[in-house]
Amino acid sequence: MQKSFYFPVPWGDISYLREALIIMELPFWIEQPSDRLELAPGEVAIVFSDMHVRDYNAVRELFGGHGKRYPE
Repeated sequence: MQKSFYFPVPWGDISYLREALIIMELPFWIEQPSDRLELAPGEVAIVFSDMHVRDYNAVRELFGGHGKRYPE
């Protein structure tokens, strides 16, 4: 699957968000900081591929905003 967008999140929020996404049955990746992603110290990225608008709206609501475009 192609990576489309991501949400930068603090390490401390990973467990809660991971569980919520598993319950929602949405595929995702967790990525460590790299030169490609805009992450602050102490953050990781939860990465998604393209998804249906209904699913994106649920993810946007979970994260409290829109994700960032994954660099090509």
